[in-house]
Amino acid sequence: MELGARGKLLPSLLLLLLRSTCCTCAETDGRNSYRPVIQVTNGGPWGDWAWPEMCPDGFLARGFSLKVEPFQGRGDDTALNGIRLHCALRNALGNAHAIESKSGRWGEWSKPLWCPGSGFLVAFSLRVEPPIGRGDDTAANNVRFRCSDGKELEGPGLSWGDFGDWSPPCAKGVCGLQTKIEGALGSGDDTALNDVLFFCCRS
Repeated sequence: MELGARGKLLPSLLLLLLRSTCCTCAETDGRNSYRPVIQVTNGGPWGDWAWPEMCPDGFLARGFSLKVEPFQGRGDDTALNGIRLHCALRNALGNAHAIESKSGRWGEWSKPLWCPGSGFLVAFSLRVEPPIGRGDDTAANNVRFRCSDGKELEGPGLSWGDFGDWSPPCAKGVCGLQTKIEGALGSGDDTALNDVLFFCCRS
């Protein structure tokens, strides 16, 4: 009788273990996984969080580029539309791999800015124009990154708004990102990229 009870118990334990493993896999794919996240507090209020994108295994972000719409004069300005991370191995740039989460539809991509030597991105600061009421809102305008050697890199974004505080640092570097984007509004006031968070490397 004891052997029969164990025979019935074993499949139940295996099923429970499989369910637990699958849940863990799902959690590590999402924004709220065990992977550390760095954020700032001055992001724009519009839009929705898109999907996360991660560097390939063994790679980390050593450079970045921005998608920026230039000043439109009397038109509708959106300024910063997208951020790309350029992931590479710690000691080589030859096999760099660009990743991006969702981006706005306006503007052109800049040339990459790289941390010097074997440096990598560890922290960021976002330049954001706060809501201005009946005027032309632009939300996020530019981004700065701090490299592992302390050097700061500022992107070629626009100048509306102010840079906020620096995020906490990723001790082992940045390995992914997720953007908050307002989609095209048609005849409304478009802002495109409003906020961003970055995922820290685990090793």
